[in-house]
Amino acid sequence: MTDSTPLDPRTQGLLRDLAPQVLAAVVRRFHDFDAAEDAVQEALIVAASQWPTAGIPDAPRAWLLRVASRRIADHVRSETARRRREGVVVSLVPIEEQFALRAADDGAPLRDDTLVLLFMCCHPALSTASAIALTLRAVGGLTTAEIARAFLVPEATMAQRISRAKQSIHASSIAFEMPSSDETTARLGAVLHVLYLIFNEGYASSSGAEIHRTDLSSEALRLTRMLHGLLPDEAEVAGLLALMVLTDARRAARTGPAGELVPLDEQDRRSWDAAAIAEGVAIVSATLPLGRVGEYQLQAAIAALHDEAATVEATDWVQIAALYEALLALADNPMVALNYVIATAMVEGAARGLERLDALGTDLRIAGHYRLDAVRGHLLERAGDSAGAVVSYRRAAQATTSTAERNYLLTRAARLNDARDPTREPLRDA
Repeated sequence: MTDSTPLDPRTQGLLRDLAPQVLAAVVRRFHDFDAAEDAVQEALIVAASQWPTAGIPDAPRAWLLRVASRRIADHVRSETARRRREGVVVSLVPIEEQFALRAADDGAPLRDDTLVLLFMCCHPALSTASAIALTLRAVGGLTTAEIARAFLVPEATMAQRISRAKQSIHASSIAFEMPSSDETTARLGAVLHVLYLIFNEGYASSSGAEIHRTDLSSEALRLTRMLHGLLPDEAEVAGLLALMVLTDARRAARTGPAGELVPLDEQDRRSWDAAAIAEGVAIVSATLPLGRVGEYQLQAAIAALHDEAATVEATDWVQIAALYEALLALADNPMVALNYVIATAMVEGAARGLERLDALGTDLRIAGHYRLDAVRGHLLERAGDSAGAVVSYRRAAQATTSTAERNYLLTRAARLNDARDPTREPLRDA
């Protein structure tokens, strides 16, 4: 399915939800990841062209599975004929056996193999980076460009990484099944990272006009709940679930009446989901005392402090800064360091925050990222340097690929510019 296919939101959402489920079923049946992905993409294209006029089938997942199965069977026939022409020994599963398997399954309820697909994509045969990228593509439904932005690498680099990952799966003959207990533990870090990235892309879209992509954030939440049900004693799984629930609780307040982005300190906290906050806090409260504190639990604890504060002024910034410091000790992540700068600035003042920001700017992993300029603009504004803040906000706006963030940053700069000199010509998009 291409990004340009004109579909109503319901159909588009349904196809996105069903795509990883159908891919998992096709991989389980035909044992060829690359061919299965191509077949499912073709099935989605057929659905996108037929469903708007013919209507959505009564059993849309079974419909997609039948179309994808026919496509992959055609591929197997073509490949078998080619190998025979070239005199190559054919070791593919016979076509008749493939269709017999499909026919036997047609009358049975379709099971959701998405979680199996998730663990398959995070197999030790793949590097962690490749596993995450492949899963974002296969399970999360992100485009290669979106994944590249999440990893801060060129799109061509990410395309090669995904292609190599699929080749590695094919070469390693990885079985399509849930791993053993020990294997599950070994893959869990990559699985959690994948779910975290999918949720983040859905909660705060990195590009385009949309602020949220609830299809992605909801899918990440669904998969994380499934994973928590499978591994209820894994503290980090519970921590990630709590983090998602507590963050998603604020989603309705992140947009204003005109669909504009509303930052945390300006949100109407009455719009936050109290039931979700209570659920997230309960998960954190049950998890932290276990003594196996990890990155996601710490992030969930930070989110809980934000969610439980009645106002920005009532936020326990001292505790938040301490949690970010602990988080940095576990994960040398420049984005965590940036959030630590913000937290310490709230405690020690904007001038101290700017000093820390200058030091962070030397980190090549984040140097030039638009968020550095966005935070600099915020701190300069708090320090009373409106002219410097305007420059930083505009520079950040030029660098971001998110339309909502760009509009917010330009609006912030324009307001400061007008406050400095009401007669000055308004800022224009650069």
